[in-house]
Amino acid sequence: MNKAEQVQFVMETLERLYPETPIPLDHKDAYTLLIAVLLSAQCTDARVNTVTPILFAMADNPYDMIKHSVEEIQAIICPCGLSPMKSKGIYGLSKMIVEKHNGEVPQNFKDLEAFPSVGHKTASVVMSQAFGVPAVPIDTHIHRLLWRWKFSSGKSVAQSESDFKRLFPIESWNKLHLQIIYFGREYCMARGHKRHECPICSVIGRADTENRPK
Repeated sequence: MNKAEQVQFVMETLERLYPETPIPLDHKDAYTLLIAVLLSAQCTDARVNTVTPILFAMADNPYDMIKHSVEEIQAIICPCGLSPMKSKGIYGLSKMIVEKHNGEVPQNFKDLEAFPSVGHKTASVVMSQAFGVPAVPIDTHIHRLLWRWKFSSGKSVAQSESDFKRLFPIESWNKLHLQIIYFGREYCMARGHKRHECPICSVIGRADTENRPK
């Protein structure tokens, strides 16, 4: 297969396996999604989903969140790890949303990435999943799989994002990145991966898929 055929094969395989792609993080709007994604840094989605109901029962909007102290927020989100940084980020971005954006989560990368504890990946998730703007949040699964499928060099997350956008049609981005994440969790894990049993790597994967990018 040439590169275009490989890309088509991946898209068709993922669509067959994951025709529906629910967002793994429980949320009800752009603000709660933003907070959930922030909490998911170096933490599993499952753990985040056990913490956010408690946090959002206390405050599910920026106006209510800034009525509470950083310490109160930290006490709730502690199970997610990195709680000192994340609690300051949640309070700080909530304050900025109230003071600079009339209580609404901004719908652009520049303003989102200006928030404390919000990087390009978090902003990309919010832009794609809350606002429907084509974006490619590169997580560890996508970074690893693009390398395994010989679609990217694996040198950096930025390179993986650039290669993803170059190879896949823009209208597929928002669904496809979730499909790749689901596939990475179920079939193409970081460790113990069996190339000959993987629906995609068995066809187009690298010979040694354990030497993954850092």
